Amino acid sequence: QVQLVESGGGLVQAGGSLRLSCVASGRTIMTYATGWFRQAPGKEREFVAAISRSGTTTDYADSVAGRFTISRDNAKTTLFLQMNSLKPEDTAVYYCAARNSELLHQNVRFNDYWGQGTQVTVSS
Repeated sequence: QVQLVESGGGLVQAGGSLRLSCVASGRTIMTYATGWFRQAPGKEREFVAAISRSGTTTDYADSVAGRFTISRDNAKTTLFLQMNSLKPEDTAVYYCAARNSELLHQNVRFNDYWGQGTQVTVSS
């Protein structure tokens, strides 16, 4: 099993940046496909970004492509999400996810492990 702990959320003005981190413990992050989801109040949890287990493939939701960048530090077993040009509609709780497979699934139910979430609030 792997435990995931997110950090880095906060309050930022529109146009600003934040960097989220997700530290994996229990097993190396390279064992899993990993990524980020988010959930806004009253909405379902949605896919944001993913990186494959091999690290060779990344994927982004259309709403964040070109603004967000996913990366990982294998040595530190940490997953990152660099968020630039933030918009009020990016406000949500952001969750780190992992799946024991080459690719993360964009459907929430098919991923295996979740962090507790970190709040991101973007003011207009």
